[in-house]
Amino acid sequence: MKRKRLPLSVVTGMVLALCASGLPGCRRDKPPKAGPVEPPAAATITVGSKAFEPGKAMPRRHTGDGQDVSPALTWSGVPAAAKELALIMDDPDAPRPKPWVHWVIYKVPAGAAGLPEAVAKKAEPPEPAGAVQGKNTWGRIGYGGPAPPKGRAHHYHFKLYALDAPLDVKAGLDKQALLAAMSGHVIAQGELIGTYQR
Repeated sequence: MKRKRLPLSVVTGMVLALCASGLPGCRRDKPPKAGPVEPPAAATITVGSKAFEPGKAMPRRHTGDGQDVSPALTWSGVPAAAKELALIMDDPDAPRPKPWVHWVIYKVPAGAAGLPEAVAKKAEPPEPAGAVQGKNTWGRIGYGGPAPPKGRAHHYHFKLYALDAPLDVKAGLDKQALLAAMSGHVIAQGELIGTYQR
């Protein structure tokens, strides 16, 4: 007696059904592995200054061509869970090193609503109380104002970070050392950008 051959589509369907039921010997593709899960975006802090508007030119007073004093800064939106604040100012438009770091200040009290104008260029300035300062790219402690080469405008980023724990560090850190100390502790951040052109 001659057996009838089942259509290929029927045979394929039967094999797939058996494999789906867990038949030994069937190769079952593993589900694709999930990629790295990005952490949720940090809350945003609003950073401003009475000295200049966001994205606008910084007054000469706050540059290397003027009095070279830091501008007064204000901020809002710091989370209640914040224990300390830190601020880094740098210039990503500088040719080298890139970015050029102008200011590193940290261990700022979480309750501070800003920074006064002309923060003293000391490791432990009198204001804000408790804050300490690190080294800029010139290797000096405290604020160093914009002093770009002649040509196009440079952009100066004032980046504020809210931390969930006090940093166990001393004054004098450079930007990279501060970023390493803050790693895993940033719960919110904000940024103000000013420009300057010679």
